[in-house]
Amino acid sequence: MQTSALPDLAHTDTTTMHWLATAAAMAAVVAAAGLLQPDTAASASTTPHRTVAQHGTATVAPPDPDRAVFPLKCDGTGHTVAKQVPGDLDGDGRPETVAVVHCTAGLGTPPSGVYVLTQGSGAAPRIVATLVDPAQKMSVGDFTVRDGVVAATLLGYSSPDIPSCCPDQQEKVTWQWQNGAFVRSSQSDDSADGSV
Repeated sequence: MQTSALPDLAHTDTTTMHWLATAAAMAAVVAAAGLLQPDTAASASTTPHRTVAQHGTATVAPPDPDRAVFPLKCDGTGHTVAKQVPGDLDGDGRPETVAVVHCTAGLGTPPSGVYVLTQGSGAAPRIVATLVDPAQKMSVGDFTVRDGVVAATLLGYSSPDIPSCCPDQQEKVTWQWQNGAFVRSSQSDDSADGSV
């Protein structure tokens, strides 16, 4: 066995006392690290409050059309919300809901109404605009809301002799909120292709 050219150092001889001192020091470091960690429960409860206070906005659910009262005369059959799309139509940061609603029917194509719903804090949804009145005898094909613009394909009839199952007229329309009212633009197409 070859001897070391270095002198014996006292701290290279480990004893039980050295191991206990090392373990105690490590335990103290781990405990101190645990005390310095952020309190996740406290930060989770305060973060949303700070975000709301800093930005002044909170997530608001769009109006639910199932809770609204629609001006339909359905003769006791009830109504169906066929389509609904939320969107901020007037740029106030609160969503509205645009709903396509018609009377429930077993057969045929009942005329649809297209309504814009809004909702105040804690209040029931209410209609603020009627974009299509059921009295116009139109049904709604394609329907979207994007960037504050409502777009729809309206299907109608050229005469009362046309069966309600088979609209023969089609009109693509858009509505956009301008100067306190919904302004309608349209592009007519008299040859409906039957796709909805």
